Amino acid sequence: MIRKVVDNDVYEVTQAFALRVVNMYKYLQDTQKEYIISKQRFRSGTSIGANVREARNAQSRADFSNKMNIALKEADETAYWLELLHKAEFIDDEMFCSIYDDCDKIIGILTKIVKSTKTC
Repeated sequence: MIRKVVDNDVYEVTQAFALRVVNMYKYLQDTQKEYIISKQRFRSGTSIGANVREARNAQSRADFSNKMNIALKEADETAYWLELLHKAEFIDDEMFCSIYDDCDKIIGILTKIVKSTKTC
């Protein structure tokens, strides 16, 4: 059951998000010449999907929940870096809203998974 949940949407959504993060990283480096914040966002943004992928091979329900919780924390950190990039005017409103909405949806999905798999 746990693997089915991960295989359905979360893996595909987080991988697609990671691709957007990679593309935005290239843009920020090449066009905006922003190297520090973009690197932090790159790490946290790509880590979300990596942790979801690790959860596919969890050794137990607790291990699965832990991996998903780490993914959730990385997603929240990514939202922070996106907000900072926007407020510092490295990304415009349109770019921010588009990727931030995706990040927010991932946070919602991961929150539901973490809450539903918490062990007592």
